[in-house]
Amino acid sequence: MALSNFIMNIFEKFIDYIAWLSAWLFCVAGFMLSYEVIARYFFLSPTIWAAELSQISLIYGTLLAMPWALQHRRHIQINAIIHKLSEQNQRTIGIIMMLVLIVFSFYVVVYGFEIFIDSFERGRTTGSLLDLPSWIAELPVPFCFLMLIIQAILEIKKMANGITPPSGDH
Repeated sequence: MALSNFIMNIFEKFIDYIAWLSAWLFCVAGFMLSYEVIARYFFLSPTIWAAELSQISLIYGTLLAMPWALQHRRHIQINAIIHKLSEQNQRTIGIIMMLVLIVFSFYVVVYGFEIFIDSFERGRTTGSLLDLPSWIAELPVPFCFLMLIIQAILEIKKMANGITPPSGDH
């Protein structure tokens, strides 16, 4: 039991670091897009890299943030009825929701990995001026949804042990 709690704490600490990386990726995307606007409209010299790299930063930033958002209940929730139930019923519904999330995420991991492998093997590119390999933007899909599955499993373990998740009243 102590080992599983230790591993759970390590993973959740890792998720905190990933969330900070995600936040920085959003900042980097903002700087790249600002640079592109200034270069294009003030100096009439658009870049070939800013738009595509900012898109990749936004993709990675969004997907990397999913496990942290789940851990802290920052996803969109409609819980007007659920909050009127007893704490035990809320946990039961929470576990069911996590199981549905795991099934959906598993589907995304499997098919996202197939898409990633297909692009990697075929050498597919974005077709833009920068012409990056497509797999660069496709890689975070299976990886990040796998992290989401792990976080959902940890959330089930917490709820099964009677730990109430954050309220998520936002």
